[in-house]
Amino acid sequence: MPATVLTKGSLIEIFSSLQGEGPLVGARQVFLRLAGCNLDCSYCDTPFVPGPTFRVETEPGSGSSRDLPNPVAVQDLLHLLSPWNKNFPGLHHSLSLTGGEPLLQTDFLSELLPELKKLWPVYLETNGTLPEALECLVPYLHWVSMDIKLASVTGFPTPWVQHRAFIEAALGTELIVKTVFGSETPLAELEQAAHLLRETAPQALWVLQPVTRRGRVEIPPQHILAWHSHLSQIHPHLRLIPQLHVFLELP
Repeated sequence: MPATVLTKGSLIEIFSSLQGEGPLVGARQVFLRLAGCNLDCSYCDTPFVPGPTFRVETEPGSGSSRDLPNPVAVQDLLHLLSPWNKNFPGLHHSLSLTGGEPLLQTDFLSELLPELKKLWPVYLETNGTLPEALECLVPYLHWVSMDIKLASVTGFPTPWVQHRAFIEAALGTELIVKTVFGSETPLAELEQAAHLLRETAPQALWVLQPVTRRGRVEIPPQHILAWHSHLSQIHPHLRLIPQLHVFLELP
């Protein structure tokens, strides 16, 4: 009888903290950060290169951690996470599946998520460029928080075609669309994003997130308010939410 082949995934870290972005800002989550990314955004400050080990907190919010070997099997990962659910009831609102880009490890997630959603509702954070990878995972996701990657801040052309297909694939979830913008962002780029949402997902929440540099938002408040007024005429489900964890110095 052939041996069972275990599906394994490559991780960066597992920790407990507050969600620092979007409409769940301030909610306590388990963060499961997967390794690897298919993009290289100029503003990204998140390590995503896979290594021989990953970091896991010894207890939620303790700040102490240990290193475990990569890649990790699904059952071993569930063995790590289940005590957090059992021993700390009510502490975590949900689990954030983040990266890098989690959807690069679809085979691993296809096996993991049906079990993981039994512990907490799952909040996927993604760059919104891999719609085919998303399709088989939608039944296991409560929220999909996807980015619209603007050329003015990433340094590469905005993948409008992939973003449109991704939004359409995510419509079976509670969809949140995040757009990072900076002082260099032309209004026309944000208008194109607003029109895309109005056409494909008029009920989706759109979160504008100003770039944070050196611990502060550098865009003048008058500029932010004027753009918010204009863009909300195109897509009214609009919020402007900066990064919370930068100001609180949280991971």
